[in-house]
Amino acid sequence: MPNKVEFNKDYPVITKSDEYYKIALELIPAQTQTLAKGPGQNIKGVAPKYLKRGKGSHVWDVDGNEYIDYTMAVGPLSLGYAYDKVDDAIREQLKDGITFSLMHPLEVEVAQLINKVVPNAESIRYSKVGADVTSAAVRLARAHTGRNKVLCCGYHGWHDWYIAVTDRNKGIPQSIQDLSYTFNYNDIQSVLDSIDEDTACVILEPFVFDEPKDNFLHKLRDICTENGTVLIFDEMWTGFRVAVGGAQEYFGVKADLACFSKAVANGMPISILTGKKEIMQLLEKDVFFFTTFGGEALSLAAVKATVTEIIEKNVPAYLAKQGRKLKDGYNAIANKLGMDYTKCSGFDCRTIITFDAEKSGCNPLEMKSLVQQEMIKRGILWGGFHNMSFSHTDKDIEYTLKAYEDVLPILKKAVEEKKVKAYLRGEPVEPVFRRIGNFNMKPKVKK
Repeated sequence: MPNKVEFNKDYPVITKSDEYYKIALELIPAQTQTLAKGPGQNIKGVAPKYLKRGKGSHVWDVDGNEYIDYTMAVGPLSLGYAYDKVDDAIREQLKDGITFSLMHPLEVEVAQLINKVVPNAESIRYSKVGADVTSAAVRLARAHTGRNKVLCCGYHGWHDWYIAVTDRNKGIPQSIQDLSYTFNYNDIQSVLDSIDEDTACVILEPFVFDEPKDNFLHKLRDICTENGTVLIFDEMWTGFRVAVGGAQEYFGVKADLACFSKAVANGMPISILTGKKEIMQLLEKDVFFFTTFGGEALSLAAVKATVTEIIEKNVPAYLAKQGRKLKDGYNAIANKLGMDYTKCSGFDCRTIITFDAEKSGCNPLEMKSLVQQEMIKRGILWGGFHNMSFSHTDKDIEYTLKAYEDVLPILKKAVEEKKVKAYLRGEPVEPVFRRIGNFNMKPKVKK
């Protein structure tokens, strides 16, 4: 029988997952379309590789095993799997069509809705994925300023201008690589050391997990204004999650351009570029940014239904409430056990669990793998994060904390014995590709 969300006697059988994976090894480079969903982020031999369906906060893999999901499709499912109001809106639109030969009214209706709730969203354009709109924002910034250089902080997608600063930049001309640089979050001096008269834009995730300190975002806004540099917020994770209006609303800082995706459509593929009209108007004639599927109606219907639900149900407050229970609960369990080498941190709507090598004397990835292995056995799909959705119930939270109470003592014993790897039933997880600081920092040339 497949495992359920309970303290199962054994680890899940993943025979069908492995069968699909064997075929994928021959046909699909890297085996995944999204790196964070790939087999490298889950302990091999224990974790499922393919999910078949989901409802609310629960998912079922291809072998029929059931789990509470805290990855939530790596962010898009702000409301939950198969959320009725959104799915009904998609089905209703499907009766009329998906993509049309002329513009669709939903393009206007959704633009009006976004304009109403997102600060500084004087103009709105759509595309399909986050990398599309961050790249369009960078192109707009260059057109608006007549400058070339980009300063970035965080993860911004797969396009040349960003991947140029990472260690996976093969295939990108050196001339492109020489135009993008990074700065460190919460390090205003790293910005001052790099920004110059050729800096077209500063683009960053308003936060990843760390809170802005010492008015970092406000100071960044002032620096960009003084330097004539466009400030771009990549709000893929913060938008419609930390607040309805995203980080701009939450922190009271207005960016010149802001980019959204993930939470805005509860899983449907769409991204949104917003910003000041004086910059966005360049899209009329000067800057080319058009796509066949930008006005695809099913995704627009999903946005309208999702954002309406987020507003009416005050979803950000719910995400924070449920996420806070998990964060505080995890830390209380770890503290009670004297495990000062692991903690849960971050904004309540999206928290991360970390493991300290220096304090534990053990490999953090092996510690993470052991916790993942044991959480999966107990029916929880766990990747070291709590990506909260509106479907995570009190029962889910209560059960998850009981699982942590059961699992953390196992980790403690393994750490005390200095034999964490021996407790693993498969290969440990690999490092996440998400370098956001202390690399490709090239300060401006001093005159």
